[in-house]
Amino acid sequence: MSLLCPIGPAPNILEPSSSFVHRLFLPQPILSLPDLEALKKTNHRGWKTVVLDCTYDVSAGPCGLPGALTAVCQQAEAAARAGCQLLVVTDRAASSQRLPISSLLALGAVHHHLIETRQRMKVGIIVETAEAREVHHMCVLLGYGADAICPYLAFELAFALRNDNILDPTLTDQDIYNAYQKSIETGVAKVMAKMGISTLQSYKSAQIFEAVGLNEDVIDLCFKGTQSRIGGVTLETLSKEVFERHALTYSDIRDSLVLRNPGFYHWRAGGEKHINDPMSIANLQEAATGKSASAYDKYRESALESVRACTLRGQLELVKLDEPVPIDEVEPATEILKRFATGAMSFGSISLEAHTTLAIAMNRIGGKSNTGEGGENAERYLNQDPEFNKRSAIKQVASGRFGVTASYLAHADDLQIKMAQGAKPGEGGELPGYKVTEDIARTRCSVPGVGLISPPPHHDIYSIEDLAELVYDLKCANPRARVSVKLVSEVGVGVVASGVAKGKAEHIVISGHDGGTGASSWTGIKSAGLPWELGVAETHQVLVLNDLRSRVVVQADGQIRTGFDVMVAALLGADEFGFSTAPLIALGCTMMRKCHLNTCPVGIATQDPVLRKKFAGKPEHVINYLFMLAEEVRQHMADVGVRKFQDLIGRTDLLKVRENNDNPKARLLNLSLILKNALHMRPGVNIVGGSKAQDFQIEKRLDNQLIEQCSGILDGTQKHVDITMRICNEDRAFTSTLSYHIAMKYGDQGLPDDTSININLTGSAGQSFGAFLSKGITVTLEGDANDYVGKGLSGGKIVIYPPKASPFASHLNVIVGNVCLYGATSGRAYFRGIASERFCVRNSGCTAVVEGAGDHGCEYMTAGTVLVLGLTGRNFAAGMSGGIAYVYDIDGSFSLKCNPEMVEQLPLELKEDLDVVQTLLEEFYEYTG
Repeated sequence: MSLLCPIGPAPNILEPSSSFVHRLFLPQPILSLPDLEALKKTNHRGWKTVVLDCTYDVSAGPCGLPGALTAVCQQAEAAARAGCQLLVVTDRAASSQRLPISSLLALGAVHHHLIETRQRMKVGIIVETAEAREVHHMCVLLGYGADAICPYLAFELAFALRNDNILDPTLTDQDIYNAYQKSIETGVAKVMAKMGISTLQSYKSAQIFEAVGLNEDVIDLCFKGTQSRIGGVTLETLSKEVFERHALTYSDIRDSLVLRNPGFYHWRAGGEKHINDPMSIANLQEAATGKSASAYDKYRESALESVRACTLRGQLELVKLDEPVPIDEVEPATEILKRFATGAMSFGSISLEAHTTLAIAMNRIGGKSNTGEGGENAERYLNQDPEFNKRSAIKQVASGRFGVTASYLAHADDLQIKMAQGAKPGEGGELPGYKVTEDIARTRCSVPGVGLISPPPHHDIYSIEDLAELVYDLKCANPRARVSVKLVSEVGVGVVASGVAKGKAEHIVISGHDGGTGASSWTGIKSAGLPWELGVAETHQVLVLNDLRSRVVVQADGQIRTGFDVMVAALLGADEFGFSTAPLIALGCTMMRKCHLNTCPVGIATQDPVLRKKFAGKPEHVINYLFMLAEEVRQHMADVGVRKFQDLIGRTDLLKVRENNDNPKARLLNLSLILKNALHMRPGVNIVGGSKAQDFQIEKRLDNQLIEQCSGILDGTQKHVDITMRICNEDRAFTSTLSYHIAMKYGDQGLPDDTSININLTGSAGQSFGAFLSKGITVTLEGDANDYVGKGLSGGKIVIYPPKASPFASHLNVIVGNVCLYGATSGRAYFRGIASERFCVRNSGCTAVVEGAGDHGCEYMTAGTVLVLGLTGRNFAAGMSGGIAYVYDIDGSFSLKCNPEMVEQLPLELKEDLDVVQTLLEEFYEYTG
């Protein structure tokens, strides 16, 4: 990362000069104490460093912060104009007589002031602070313009721990610096990765944040350009807090010498409020198990208190009638329950017992459970016991991680595309290797003991067009199912949701920042994502303004726990509601937050067979809780005078800002944006979610002809059929609907061994040719094909070769597009020609032969065999945790293109390998000529 800029008078930018390379490069942004001292005293090439004291005199009183920030900005400008190269923004001078300015406020103010005065490019800014200690702190400082950071208190604390023998006393200062720098570097890289940013230079000053609870005066001075939709605390408020904290620090109160645990990550008595506090957990479990008739009332009371202390919705209240409508005129609980779903908690993150218990409970009440991206064993959806039906109605299609098969897709009511996860946007799920048992590995088509991570850019979706294609593919793979897309609550999600609706999704989940953090790293628990209240309101408003609301059903998800939460979500615009943490608590979860360690003491978030025996949850516990919650919703509906649940949706006039709010900061919030009624902005629009069907034009599909010609195969009266057709690039997801019908009859096994379908084609195939192709079908194409050939291949065989009369050499030309065989689970593919980028990404069981491949081949592959008879692009085999690839290294360049992090490169010598390659070559020659 470049820290410094040219010195002296500005050179002519059109003439190359040595001054343009007058830089100091840092390998990473964290400076040690000696490094900072060296930079403070440097005189290298005439560089000058100015130290900006970011403290102010206590005599300035409770309103001194704005003046102090202005003074620091003026000093920074003067130093830049005087030819200084380095500014050190420091709070080192804090003392009983000096109040420290927040390092972020000081940095942001200086950074933006220098931009406004055209001086920013002349200087590098170093932040020397006691405040910054965690990864997020560093990320925010870098994001608002810091070129380097010295968190001196973190280092000094580590030295003190070493001196007290709490850390290894043999550690040197340099060891401590290196360890801390490495940990911060790893954490910052993870945050950058999930934002899709590859260099720190690009991340620096990018301001990829949204403020929640900061007023315009703070934003304008320190964070110009940052979104802050609900206002909040002012500079005056922050100034008073600085003064009060300083007074408390230097008071004579003996208790001030004790550093209390603030309870940021775990609930602690006297610490920060949590939605899930021990009282609420105990009351919910007592209510769910039916031990006390009044337990739910106690739970509702304690939960509402937590909601008011912790959430945006807690700052709102319902507008109630003086005379409620009779409760027996309100829609029954059994109908309301159909709008409920459990969240996407994967088998793997939670135990099989917990996962199936949730499914049984939701099936009994007419709601839906979600597989999560961990998938589901076939026996659960093929053997549907009416009383103990363990099938999850919502099948999540995250990123092919668990091997999506034709049968898995066929046995779903909803197919949910996981674009992102609200609680930790961009990260996706993460399952440590020690939780990947043989059962889980089999379900996910992976290897036992190997950790599973969903990397940020889901490799089949790089644009809204890619997403629209996946929506279409899934609809073709299961015409009965509703296609859902899971989005993150963030500024602009309404525009994204509009694109998703235009891409013909039928259901949209808006996921909030709460929940979904059981197995997260700390960088994903705090300061990631936004409340669903903001996202649901924006999504509903934008969809209504674009007359798209009737096409999609909107679901709110994220720590919905009470009937009040459901009411607020509905009034802001949600049709359906996802519950995750609360049902787990009803099953016995005690919120130990040890999910990632595999040591859950109640057998829920563990794969340890001994601990799993401790699981005592029953479907009735979840059913009891949800019925009580639905009855609470009915009571609220009666109070506000609404009889039908559909009539609640979007009725923001039934919400108002809470009166008598005892939180002075909450009283500063401006919630008018989320309380706007969308129908006032565009009257007369249909807002009944899902009342207008998306037009997929299924009736025009070439597959319909296929299904008709294969009717004898499907009804069992025929054993073999040969079909000859011509195909064009308008024919997308060819064979996917045929595979659906086969999967519904035969499951993952596909057609019986004595039954087969041979399809011979000529022409250029459209996208997703042979997607989710079932066993027993062979498709041979004389021509070429677009992207996603054989996506999710499920046992079928695909052969593609150039037209026989074509004059070009196949091994020098591309014959299939990007992302071929993505997430394939079984089957075979033979491509005579080159495949484009991301070939066989997440292959988890298919065998493929190709004459060359673009960048990122075999990335995240977990099983299967790939033979590449030619050149590959760069980054081959990144994240490859299983399977084997044979690569013909024509020009000796392969070792430089292969990512060696998880694979070993070996010469082709073993007889068993030679036999495999020879067999594949013979088959390739036979099928493709």
